[in-house]
Amino acid sequence: MDTVQKVVSGFSLDLGPLKEPLGFIRVLEWVFTIFAFATTGGYSGSTNFTVACPKEVFDVQPVFGYPFRLSAHPFKIPTCNGTTRNNTYLQGDFSSSAEFFVCVGVFGFLYCTATLILYLGYQNVYRQTTRGPVIDLVVTAAFAFLWLVSSSAWGKGLTDVKWATNPSHLMKLCLDICQAGDFPSMGRLNASVTFGFLNLILWAGNCWFIYKETPFHKDPNPPATMEEGGAPVP
Repeated sequence: MDTVQKVVSGFSLDLGPLKEPLGFIRVLEWVFTIFAFATTGGYSGSTNFTVACPKEVFDVQPVFGYPFRLSAHPFKIPTCNGTTRNNTYLQGDFSSSAEFFVCVGVFGFLYCTATLILYLGYQNVYRQTTRGPVIDLVVTAAFAFLWLVSSSAWGKGLTDVKWATNPSHLMKLCLDICQAGDFPSMGRLNASVTFGFLNLILWAGNCWFIYKETPFHKDPNPPATMEEGGAPVP
């Protein structure tokens, strides 16, 4: 209880850092990080092709979604002679790149939330020692690297998802009687990759502003002033 009381008593809300690049960019990171993992993690869609029989036209809509294990949702292709076909599956498992991207986004969101609380409520603690800015710089740089890797991996994974769900590609399952339908809507997934690389720019750029708070940038021995007893500059 004593520790909790000390933490609560040490909290002092100050919105001043939001007017500085350090806090303002962190808010942008917080927002863009949410957009990145939300547009990926909540996606669900379907592709489409038709089976044209002499007496009837059947519409087939294989579904897929996050985490993009495409074989998780079987579908059946109707036959013109009335026989039953076995389950058919979309091909490909792209869950590793998608889940990695979402994981980076979720942890980035949590880190942004924690540092915003630190900036706005415990600014004196953050600047009291050199440890806070240094740790912040290292973690921010690590996230910038993770955004580069995860966005690149997910961009490649999304390209493979588009190929695997392309109706023209699926026509090969029943080439003689199938016709390609509408391409699945993937605007959200395209946006997720864009948000990933925007996060890379934001987190990498923010490293400079955090670096300015560290002793690596600040002069550890500032020149003495007249009030501190230093000799006047000629």
